[in-house]
Amino acid sequence: MKKSSIIGIVVIAIAIAVIISTYSNTSTYGSFNDAKATKSELHVVGQLNKTKELFYDATKDANYFSFYMKDNKGEECKVIYSGTKPQDFERSEQIVLTGKMKGNEFHASKILTKCPSKYTDEKLKVTEVSARKSANL
Repeated sequence: MKKSSIIGIVVIAIAIAVIISTYSNTSTYGSFNDAKATKSELHVVGQLNKTKELFYDATKDANYFSFYMKDNKGEECKVIYSGTKPQDFERSEQIVLTGKMKGNEFHASKILTKCPSKYTDEKLKVTEVSARKSANL
């Protein structure tokens, strides 16, 4: 075989390996129903159900946090996270969980929260008025 053929085969093999490794590390978005139907890890987006109890007791087990969440399709599920409770979790507007269903509970490996903006409409209007006044000085 020619050297150029061998180099071409090696380059193609490396490209295939990169594509496979990239694809295997990605997970898809879905709902709790989708998580029940699949065994692979899934991202679920939803909101915290503030009417139900959050359980986190750092003195007993700092790596156990449970709560109830409604996904974007309206289905509610108990979520168990093996880690510490994120700061300002109760104030979150939206939650993105990564994990798998085990029985009737979603076991999250990662939690990402979107907290409310500190810039509300009222504060923005006050800031705009202040900026105009200082520009006129």
